[in-house]
Amino acid sequence: MVKINLSYKGGLRCSATHAPSGNVITTDAPVDNNGKGEAFSPTDLVATALGACMATVMGIVAERKEISLEGMAVEVRKFMSEDSPRRISKLEVDIKMPLPASHPERKLLESAARGCPVHHSLHPEIETVFNWTWA
Repeated sequence: MVKINLSYKGGLRCSATHAPSGNVITTDAPVDNNGKGEAFSPTDLVATALGACMATVMGIVAERKEISLEGMAVEVRKFMSEDSPRRISKLEVDIKMPLPASHPERKLLESAARGCPVHHSLHPEIETVFNWTWA
């Protein structure tokens, strides 16, 4: 169990403190939803969590296999629904791997990414697209 303490600061902004480390992040509503868009929105954090989780799980597998993933890059694009209720409708993830497409652990790394806890936690109606680029 991890505790995160949130405080509403007004102006559609929140401050979230990760209790174990004391790290703090600020959220803001997006411009298209009455905010200033000056920080991650809550749904931006969902998209961020997916990319970070995929990279982290691949990193765990890579360390066990003594594979360097230095230089790996992940980009996530978040799409919101056009209808009600407002929700994430699609997440597109581009993963640029610093390994050749012929790498013997390619399938293992791709499977690890798709098996990350955040991906398994997303609502099944959220379309997820993974685009892989191998060096």
